[in-house]
Amino acid sequence: MSDIKLFESKQVRTHWEEKEKQWYFSIIDVVAVLTDSVKPRDYWFKMKLKVKSEDGLELSTNCRHY
Repeated sequence: MSDIKLFESKQVRTHWEEKEKQWYFSIIDVVAVLTDSVKPRDYWFKMKLKVKSEDGLELSTNCRHY
């Protein structure tokens, strides 16, 4: 089941994984809600680079958005 949730009138794409009994949320949508960024995808990309360079941590898997 995929669904759209509203947070302060902004849409956040979600997906319920029945097998794992767990919700998944679009990180780009969450970034948009929390930062009010005009370009949330760019904001997320830059944040991942900053965290990796400062802390050596990966914030995402190696998968591509299509």
